[in-house]
Order: sequence, then structure tokens, then C-alpha cells
Amino acid sequence: GSYYKWKMATDPHITSAQEVIICDLCETPARQFCNSCQVSLCLACIGKHMDSIQTLKHDVVQFKDRKVQLVYEECGSHSGQRCEAHCSRCYVPICMICVISTHNGHTIRLMKDVVCDLKSEIQHETRDIESNLLPVYKKMTENTEKDIGKLTQEFNSLESDIENLRKSWQQEVDAIFNKFCSMIKSIRENHLTVLASHQSLLENQIQEMTKTVQQNKEIHQSNKVSEVTNHQSKLTEYKEIPTIVQQPIPSLNSNTDPGKELTIELGEYTATLKQAELSSQRDAKFSSMSTKDLLDRAKVIATSSTGVESLWRISCIGTDEAWLSGKGKTITRVDIDGIVRESVTSTCQKTPVDIAVTKKDELIYSDSDHGTVNIVKNGVSETLITAPRGWSPKGLCSTESGDILVNMNSGVQNKVVRYQNRKIAQEIFKDDNGDLIFGKDKWMLFLVENRNEDICVSDFIANSVVTIDKAGRVRFRYKGSPAGGPKPFSPRQIVTDSLGQIIVADYNNVSIHILEQNGQFLKCLDKCGFHSLCGLSIDNMERLWVGLIENGNVKVIQYMK
Repeated sequence: GSYYKWKMATDPHITSAQEVIICDLCETPARQFCNSCQVSLCLACIGKHMDSIQTLKHDVVQFKDRKVQLVYEECGSHSGQRCEAHCSRCYVPICMICVISTHNGHTIRLMKDVVCDLKSEIQHETRDIESNLLPVYKKMTENTEKDIGKLTQEFNSLESDIENLRKSWQQEVDAIFNKFCSMIKSIRENHLTVLASHQSLLENQIQEMTKTVQQNKEIHQSNKVSEVTNHQSKLTEYKEIPTIVQQPIPSLNSNTDPGKELTIELGEYTATLKQAELSSQRDAKFSSMSTKDLLDRAKVIATSSTGVESLWRISCIGTDEAWLSGKGKTITRVDIDGIVRESVTSTCQKTPVDIAVTKKDELIYSDSDHGTVNIVKNGVSETLITAPRGWSPKGLCSTESGDILVNMNSGVQNKVVRYQNRKIAQEIFKDDNGDLIFGKDKWMLFLVENRNEDICVSDFIANSVVTIDKAGRVRFRYKGSPAGGPKPFSPRQIVTDSLGQIIVADYNNVSIHILEQNGQFLKCLDKCGFHSLCGLSIDNMERLWVGLIENGNVKVIQYMK
């Protein structure tokens, strides 16, 4: 079929209920029709239309004598000829001169037959989306909405139970329950985020499929060959229906018998009250994340030689790739086998101080020589942030919300600056008492955001890891464990995983410390055969990528069950 531009009639002799077909080139009622181009024309626009395409013949007739037919495009090789045939071998539209010349001997089909077949496929795809896929997506959206309501109700009940248990404990243990409530909120937000993200994905897919259906219908009604032949099917993509893994709600168990040891367990977290002898004083002990999710011995699952001299920085991208930097200006993207996938030349005079990957998987790096943080787009560096006068950008971190955290160093002082949309939103450098949080020197800080939005900072000037909440208040400091080795704790690169565990490299002892998100030491990983380490990152499969500074090798380590 064909379609025409309509408008309500303005002619006084035509009733208001009538509509007229208007010219495709202006707003005047159409009296003529070009069969060759399937264009409605007024008398004034006939010449304009024929002049616009002078190389082709135009069959202009009275509108009532019009013929509905395909519009064949002009042959690019033979002026004045329309492509009424199709070469199956070359898969291009051709004219009749092409048939007996450049495409002589090829399998030739009439273009109208090709268009008919393609329209049939489009119609089948549209029917499949409307009848089979859209109902599934809509049903999944309804179920997800119910899951969100159920999940919210269950977590509200869980919070209520926690508050009731609080009454059976002494006032001095309020801090413990505050921690539990914080955990519930964090877990709930994580669960709801997963479900909301899933729901958003489904809704976006529904919108996209609805748009595709409309486009397919328009193409199916179109007589323009190019629109039909350029159609790209999305059916295979839509048939990959997204799934979601239901995450369990943590169970709550307690023992509150008077006079006995009081315990409360929420998932893997435990709090215990023990009554001391000869005293009414109670000692509240809080035992958070256990080590049961960690392997007894970490396993090296891949070792690759990258060729990077003095490998200092690693930043994973996705599952099996990472950006690496070392001595020199070049930043290299390699896969898990060490094969180079991409190389970027930074703007630095010597070497990037730090590298990171944003939430959109874009590479950013700090160029202290020029006082900028740069972002790489299509292999080209662009200035993202310019440091304030007297300060130099060092450590980098991209947050889940899309903010950029930058360690700024003045040569004698460090601070952490949060940038939102390239503007300073927060500066962190003093605690509630007005004392400096970080060590004073020219050396950099390493940064990472934890899943609870804490900022974990590796400060090797002060030989400690300091964790700060989103408001900028110090939560705790970790100064190492005897299990890490005999030398003084010297933290360098720092990462966090999906459990909120904090993982930090100890340069002096060539060890890797794992803490739970409240600062409690869990264990040190085995050295896994490395004698020095500097780069550290974690991929989407919860595997550690460890860079060895002395030979440029990368070891990928599985540390969780």
C-alpha cells in the first residue's frame, strides 16, 4: 500500500468533516501524482519535482489515475536508469544495463520479489515481537514490581524484629544495633538496586521493542526500496530475555535468655554479650564478616607477560581485560592472556600517576605534569578536570554514582576531592577535631569507593588505611596485622569487592590484606609466587589482578569460593 499527507479541508465548498490530500512539497491540495516517485503534487510543484531529479523519467498523472507501485532508486552506475533488479551474488540493487554488463552471469532477481520477501520477514518479526516477546516482558515487569513490594515488606519486618530485640539488651550496646540496622539498609538497598535495575532494563526493552514494532510497520507500508533493504532485524537481540538471580534475604537468629550469653545473628554477622565474673559489667563484642567465603588458599588461575616496564598500575575493565601503565607515557589494554588489545599515548611528560575506569568503562588518568585528569575517548585524551592552582592530581577513583574522587597533593599536604559533573562537590582533609586526616608529604594516596559509599584511602605516608564515610567523617584506621609480615605495614593499591571487603597491597611485606568493611582483619592472601607487587585491581568475576613491578607480569588470582 501507499500513504499520503492529509489535512482538514479549508475550502469553503468542502465540508468540515472532509479531508484532502496535500502536496508532498508544500501545503497546497494535490491534484497530480508522480507514479515513478509515488509523490503527491500540486500544479505549481510539478516542475520543481521534475527539476529535482532530472536524470529520471517522471510519469505524472491526474491524482485519480495514480498507480500504487514500488519506487526504484536511481542506478549509481547508469544515469537515468532505475534499479528494478537485484544481484543475489553481490547483494546490491542494479538496473537492466547492469544486468547485461558488470553483473552479467550473476544470479539476478526482480527487485519487487526481493522486497516482497523482505516485507514478509519484517511482518513475521513484528508478529513475533507483538505476540510472543512483549507479553513476556510485560509479565516479568509485573512480577518484578511484586517482588519489590514483597522485598520491602520483608525488610521492614526484619527491621522491626531488630528493634524489638534491642529492648532486651543493655543501653551500652546500642552501637551494635546501629551497625545491624546499617547492614540491613545496605543489603536492602543492594537487593532493591538489583531489582530496580532489572525492572528498568525490562521497561527500556519494552519501549525499544514498541518503537521497533512501529518502525517495522512503517517500513512494511513503505514503497521505498532503500528503507526496506536497509532494515536491520533486532529479533535475535530481543529473544535474549534478561534473567535475574534472586538474592536471599539474610536470616535473623537470636538467643536472649536472661542470665546467659546473649547472641544475635544476621546472616554472616554475629554480636555477643558475655556476662563478666564478679561484675555486672557486660562486654559487648561484635564479630562481623567471617572468612567462610574466602578460599583457604588462593589460586593463581592465569599468569601473563605484558611487556610493560615497571608495571605500577592496573585497572580492570569488564571480566577479562585491564588497563596497565608503568614507566613511560603509554597506557595499554591487555586481555587475561597478556595480548595487547589497545594502546593509548597519554599527555604526561613521564608517566601517568594513576589510572582508573569509569562506570561507563572509559579510561581516565592523572597527568600531574600538566595538573589535569584526562579521559580517553576514541583513543584521544580530553581534559576532564583541572587541578586548582598549587595542587596536583594523584590517586583516582570513579564511584558508582559517576562521581570522580581525586587525591590532590600540594607537595606537603593531601586531600580527597569529589567532582560531580566536573565541579568540586566535596573536599576531605580534616576530621571533626580539625586535625589533618592524611599524612603530610609529597606522596600520593590510593583511593577506592566501597559498596556502602565509604571512601577507603591507602595512606602509606602514615602506614595506614583510613576509611571515611560519604559525609567525610573518619570511621576507622587500619595499621596492619602481624599476619602480614615482620616489616612495617606499607599500604599501596587498594580495592573493594562486592561483599564490601577491603583488599590492600602491603609493599614492604609483599602481602595482600583482606578486611571486612568495618575494618576487621580477616586474613592475608598467600604470596602466590610473587616477590614484589604494586598494581592491584578486581574484575567482574571477583578475581584479583596483581601486577608484578619487577618483570611486568600479571597474575590473576581467585581468592573467594
